[in-house]
Amino acid sequence: MKERNTAPLLQVKNLCKKFDKNNVLNGIDLDIYKGDVIAVIGPSGCGKSTFLRCLNLLEIPTAGEIVFQNEYLFKLYSRYTKKQIKNLKRPVVAPINASLTEEKKKEILANLSALLKEQKAEEKAIKKATDKGINQHRQKIGMVFQQFNLFPNLTIMQNVTLAPIKLKGLSKEQAEEKALALLDKVGLKDRANDYPSALSGGMKQRVAIVRALAMEPDIMLFDEPTSALDPEMVGEVLKVMSDLATEGMTMVVVTHEMGFAREVANRILFIDGGVIKEENSPKEFFENPKDERLKEFLSKVL
Repeated sequence: MKERNTAPLLQVKNLCKKFDKNNVLNGIDLDIYKGDVIAVIGPSGCGKSTFLRCLNLLEIPTAGEIVFQNEYLFKLYSRYTKKQIKNLKRPVVAPINASLTEEKKKEILANLSALLKEQKAEEKAIKKATDKGINQHRQKIGMVFQQFNLFPNLTIMQNVTLAPIKLKGLSKEQAEEKALALLDKVGLKDRANDYPSALSGGMKQRVAIVRALAMEPDIMLFDEPTSALDPEMVGEVLKVMSDLATEGMTMVVVTHEMGFAREVANRILFIDGGVIKEENSPKEFFENPKDERLKEFLSKVL
């Protein structure tokens, strides 16, 4: 990929996530720049959705770091350092321990203990700041889910205006004016007073996108936004997303829609086994894949 002159909008380093004994993410590194449209593809269960949910801390990573607009959202390396110390203190069961003199072992332990102390202090400060400001950060990182997650007892207008009024302090009139403009963009202005139950799946997903946009986010995360839709409704949602990309919205999209990835994304990631196996431009990704697992995957989905 081409080097950028600007700093990343969102930066991920060595991101790991473990559920019990299952390592879902095994060291993800990614820089996301303003205006990027990144399509994330891969087989079911490879960690795509978990990765997306970690970006705004709906899932708390096990290790690594996340930096958003030059501020740490998450940083955790002390667990790894503690494991190193634990292994070093064990009886001689590993070649590394067997090759160390007691003097050298003490020196390494002292250095690791000092490092652990520094890491704990830094990570504690980051967590405290993040816990305090996480809602503000999430206002800037919009998310659209597979299942829409609209409030069934609220009208479309109320679904869209609830957060801007409660979290951004907009007046009801300001929030409704903005909501109507956004609903008009996706062809649903005339359904503002309807309840979600009166809408098709495609309409509900368009409302979910509008609800996220109403918070004026800097980046949008889409978790397989068309997977719960009937085939004839997929196009209307992809059209809205394509329009957002044209307008310059920064987007990370977990998707099985290869046409969207090829035509709209400027970068495509292939995740398998919790790691990024390949990242490239759409043309190179589809026409000249390097990774053998990606070649196998594309042969089945194209």
